[in-house]
Amino acid sequence: MICELVEILGGANTPYEKGIFKLEVTIPERYPFEPPQVRFLTPIYHPNIDSAGRICLDILKLPPKGAWRPSLNIATVLTSIQLLMSEPNPDDPLMADISSEFKYNKPVFLKNARQWTEKYARQKQTADEEEVLDNLPESGDSKVHNSTQKRKARQLGGIEKKFRPDV
Repeated sequence: MICELVEILGGANTPYEKGIFKLEVTIPERYPFEPPQVRFLTPIYHPNIDSAGRICLDILKLPPKGAWRPSLNIATVLTSIQLLMSEPNPDDPLMADISSEFKYNKPVFLKNARQWTEKYARQKQTADEEEVLDNLPESGDSKVHNSTQKRKARQLGGIEKKFRPDV
């Protein structure tokens, strides 16, 4: 088993914007035939992520209850988690009270999620760190325009190189 720490950036125009969320990714011996185990280390106010950091997401489970396939990879998992952060699924919650708030009192949910992001996931970067990120070389043929995109591309590229199965 391989255990890695990764960071996911909160998406723009979400209550998690500007948050840096730490996750633990455990790659089982049988990867890619078994899904990675992923959990949030940074507390997050979300209906599909519980207080222990467990994530309710189909691609993190094997069929018949889940949707994991060996053709999926770590980048797909991390992208799916970012999408789940942007678009919670209140009909399949791990946190019923937060799900109810999301469904029936969205302004309160958004306020609480922003407060948790501010409290647990915001990290101030120094000007030197921003300059380093802004001056990273471009990734492949794709254009990476700002430090957030560069950081994301660097993280996902490194993860994929590290966990690409030998075929």
